[in-house]
Amino acid sequence: MTMFLDLFASHALLAWLAVGAIFLTVELVTGSGWLLWPAGSAAVVGVVAMIPGLNLPGQAAVFALLTIVSTYLGRRLINRDGRKGHDPNDPHARLIGRAGQATAAFEGGLGRVFVDGKEWAAEAVDEEPVAAGARIEVIALVGGARLKVKAA
Repeated sequence: MTMFLDLFASHALLAWLAVGAIFLTVELVTGSGWLLWPAGSAAVVGVVAMIPGLNLPGQAAVFALLTIVSTYLGRRLINRDGRKGHDPNDPHARLIGRAGQATAAFEGGLGRVFVDGKEWAAEAVDEEPVAAGARIEVIALVGGARLKVKAA
């Protein structure tokens, strides 16, 4: 164990970068968002460890403090639950609120519309009649691939 501590003390920058790389690797595998902050803190401590006289317990204290502060601030400033708007990874959600055009007259409240460069299956709100070529607005996504529309 003392050999490991001696190696760590003599190559503190590389050791802390290795610790940060381990945290970052686990973060990339899990995608939790929690290990990003300790990974960054370890990299910063690696640079701070170059200060003469800062021993391993002092480096560990700086790491703990930086991890707590960066995690708190990171989670507070990057609030996932408070986002407004659609998920950028959901291509269908961005269609809500878009305008389009009916490609044919709706029958029984069902028809097809042209929105955002594509033709989509659609259903009208309250089965209201929609004529061919009429302007529509997308108000919801039904069943994953059908748009709920209203006449604009």
